[in-house]
Amino acid sequence: MSQPDEMTRRDFVAAAAATAALTVGCRSAAPPPPALTAADLIELSAVDAVGAMTRGEVTAERYAAALLERCRAGHSLNAFITLEPERVLAAARAADTLRSSGATLGALHGLPIPVKDSVNTKDLPTTGGTPALRHFQPAEDAPVVARLREAGAGVLGKTNLHEMSFGWTSDNKAFGAVRNPYDPTRIPGGSSGGTAAAVAARMAPLGVAEDTQGSIRVPAAMCGLAGFRPTTGRYPSTGVIPITALFDQVGPHARTVADLVLFDRVVARDDSPMAPASLKGLKLAVVREFYFEGVDSEVAALAERALARLTAAGVIVVEATIPDLGRLIDLVTGPIQSHDAYYTVKRYLADFHTGVTIEQLVAQASPDIRAGFHDFVIPGSPHAISDLTYRTAVKTHLPALRDRFKQLFASSDASAVVFPTTMVAPVPIGQDTTVTIGGVTIPFERAISRNISPGSTVGLPGLVLPVGLTAGGLPVTIELDGPSGSDHQLLAIGIEVEKALGRIPPPRLA
Repeated sequence: MSQPDEMTRRDFVAAAAATAALTVGCRSAAPPPPALTAADLIELSAVDAVGAMTRGEVTAERYAAALLERCRAGHSLNAFITLEPERVLAAARAADTLRSSGATLGALHGLPIPVKDSVNTKDLPTTGGTPALRHFQPAEDAPVVARLREAGAGVLGKTNLHEMSFGWTSDNKAFGAVRNPYDPTRIPGGSSGGTAAAVAARMAPLGVAEDTQGSIRVPAAMCGLAGFRPTTGRYPSTGVIPITALFDQVGPHARTVADLVLFDRVVARDDSPMAPASLKGLKLAVVREFYFEGVDSEVAALAERALARLTAAGVIVVEATIPDLGRLIDLVTGPIQSHDAYYTVKRYLADFHTGVTIEQLVAQASPDIRAGFHDFVIPGSPHAISDLTYRTAVKTHLPALRDRFKQLFASSDASAVVFPTTMVAPVPIGQDTTVTIGGVTIPFERAISRNISPGSTVGLPGLVLPVGLTAGGLPVTIELDGPSGSDHQLLAIGIEVEKALGRIPPPRLA
């Protein structure tokens, strides 16, 4: 692989240094820059916002106030279940006092971060978007939240989601549907739709999401964001309402890859150097007979345009195959989740002293969620997964699926496989049974989940990046899935891919 030129290397090191600013001591005596307006503040990346607050160019209180005003302006998107402005402002004032004291500041100093409402927070309820947990107050933060606070961040609020994380739309029947900032009549994706809507709408630059089968990546795709699902287990998922430990993984939504890097350094506690990447000679695998089959024409065209831009920047596209991929996904992904969900949710309810039994949770759930539990999840239900089917999925089919991807990366020498994240752009809220693509009607579930399922099932790091807008102004993204454990390399590649593809226009709030 050829080495990047000096300017590219300098740009990368500057970005990495900004995101790795884990300690800040002395104050600069340079003249202050022009004052930032509220409109300027909400457009800042997390890296730039933390830098401005650390240098004293803006107070944490003023920055928090600008974000809260944006939350108020975008209230109709229904991105939050719990938002307490006075608590956010008090935390910001505490951050300003800490800076005034001359103390060492963290990498996320003063940054308010929205957190998906399936992630435990000690000072705000964790509802899971379901009625039975409406008043559940955890005794302590989930480890991911604790690490963010240790680095100087605060919790902006708890974001709305698809109830119990059981879906891809965030059309929550208990707390109301989350709306897409690019078109409020359409879904933001799920299950982490509230976090994605908040970040896309400039209510915050960086947010906490969670992904079992696409719940980071689908909302990132629907809302035109950068989203990162790390290798399974890279970040702690304790204290998060679960589905299956084999697939569950928290991760970030942001508008820039540099902000994903910042999140990764803090939450993974990984200060190891990130080598700069180059697109010249970089190999990316394309598996057309699975990931590109039946994709909506506009989505496919934007994905192909992105591949052309990357090729022009020096990327080598390697055409590849993954034998039996669809069949193995069918034998593994759904069966493992359906089998595990009952037991993992039951254990969460007991371990965190919710005071709610799983029977009570299901009885109070919205009709769509209740029906899913009664049909697929509760032992003895009509479509419950037998222990034999489950053991075969875990012991036979899942290892075979992992081997397929190992073979792909080994035979192609590719750093990642690249594909359209979803088969369609955001669909209208409520139209989530079937979709029609090119005159062919297919299940909505397939259109949304087919492409994202292999990565989370195998446990690969996955990076979503926007590539453009449809004629109707809806976001389209691509996803890059790298080999297990290649998180640093994938993020480094993402910084360069982001440069090659450019940014998409922001949404306009009505």
